[in-house]
Amino acid sequence: MRSITDWIKITFEVAHASHKTIRSMEGIRGFAVFLVFLVHYVTLIDPWLLQHSAAAQTAEHLRRIGNLGVDLFFVLSGFLIYGMLIEKPRPFKNYLARRIQRIYPTFTVVFIIYLALSMAFPAESKIPGDLSDAAIFIGQNYLLLPGLFDVTPIIAVAWSLSYEFFYYLVIPILITALCMRSWRSQYRLLFFLIVSVIGFGYFSLYGGPIGLLMFIPGILVYEFLESKSIRDLPPIGLPALFLAIGVAVVLSDLGTNGWWKYALLYILFFVFCLECFLFSRLTSRIFCSSPLRWLGNMSYSYYLIHGLSLKAIFLLLSKVYPPVQDGSLMFWMILPPVFFLTLIPSAVLFIFIEKPYSLTSRPKSRLQERKVLTA
Repeated sequence: MRSITDWIKITFEVAHASHKTIRSMEGIRGFAVFLVFLVHYVTLIDPWLLQHSAAAQTAEHLRRIGNLGVDLFFVLSGFLIYGMLIEKPRPFKNYLARRIQRIYPTFTVVFIIYLALSMAFPAESKIPGDLSDAAIFIGQNYLLLPGLFDVTPIIAVAWSLSYEFFYYLVIPILITALCMRSWRSQYRLLFFLIVSVIGFGYFSLYGGPIGLLMFIPGILVYEFLESKSIRDLPPIGLPALFLAIGVAVVLSDLGTNGWWKYALLYILFFVFCLECFLFSRLTSRIFCSSPLRWLGNMSYSYYLIHGLSLKAIFLLLSKVYPPVQDGSLMFWMILPPVFFLTLIPSAVLFIFIEKPYSLTSRPKSRLQERKVLTA
């Protein structure tokens, strides 16, 4: 009979049919989604914190650090999607269908939950009262327009999906139109570096969705690894990650949050991921830890529904312990249990929706299953 540990291993391990699994990437996803959790946790606990207290200042730092989570997701998507497409030609129709399958089943379920709650709690609803305006607004949200377009997201975190889908659409067209599979690796590297310089120059002058450039470090990491031009690196991955965290905090404290913050993060995340994906390194081993990878494997489900879970938790908390602005100790005490509670609905969503409907994997044989259990 299987133990609970065996069940967790089987349930939260994912076999990817379309690309090779990089275990440390799964762990980085888990880390990134925890950063996103911190953003919403510190936002919702704010009424309990005394203004200008040490806890309030710490919360503000954690919010800035947490915002790095989405940028990390973009880097990983840049690596994964580009690598999958540059490796061999894929029919665009099949590729796009697979991207829609990856995003929409889980998104649709969470979207319906949000619509139902908007009807049940109209005071909390973002949907316009006019029927035609409401229909347009709901349609815009379901088509993932918030983010790149000036549309308020019904699901707060869904703005990033418009960036993801834009990248999904543009990168295969770019690769095919420029015949990039026939280019030498160094020319592709040079091309994306030039695009980056032009992009940062443009956004520094005119503004805009500069976060789109954060897909490119992932592309560069893929090209460096595939070209085998770098076979070894000093242990600079973790220092680069810590520097990125420092950049997020210090530049915000200085009131500087412009394009060159993204330029620094671009470089630091490139270094971090490159060293992490060079296997058998300390950085790689840290992010290959099983709990972190399991969280990473269900990170999309967690990303979409954790905000709703947090809101429900803090709503109940406010009934038991109304905000009194003296909860400095509470800030740290309830963080672990609150995080654990958000894992439960996310795991349910992953097990019953995301995994069966979005993650294509071949059924495990008994031998494969035993390998998972003994890994």
